[in-house]
Amino acid sequence: MFTKLTIETEADYKVALIELKALFQAEDGTPEGDRLEFLANLVEAYENKHYPIDLPDPINYLYYFMESRGLTEHDLVPYIGSLAKVSEILHRHRVLTLPMIRRLHQGLGIPAEILIQPIRKVATPQMAMAA
Repeated sequence: MFTKLTIETEADYKVALIELKALFQAEDGTPEGDRLEFLANLVEAYENKHYPIDLPDPINYLYYFMESRGLTEHDLVPYIGSLAKVSEILHRHRVLTLPMIRRLHQGLGIPAEILIQPIRKVATPQMAMAA
């Protein structure tokens, strides 16, 4: 049983994960459920500190967002501007402006923290598929 109030080492982390797995089906409002919630918070804090996950590239995320919702470049026009601007953004010839980011966030619910990330100099998924 994990008895500390924080997870400080990788060994602590592994012990906490084993106990967390054993408690996974615990019901809310029970001592086991409270223990599950406590351990889950400890594990999350440890993972955030030691295994951070970078936010995705904004353009790759836009492609993912469009594909997962069946959207086309035309669907982004109200948020970005003209179809030409949408194309320039998606092909990394133009950067997202703050007003574009606001409209994409407010209109489509795309997390602003993703959209404000620097755009990486990588091929877009569609460009990679064409190669």
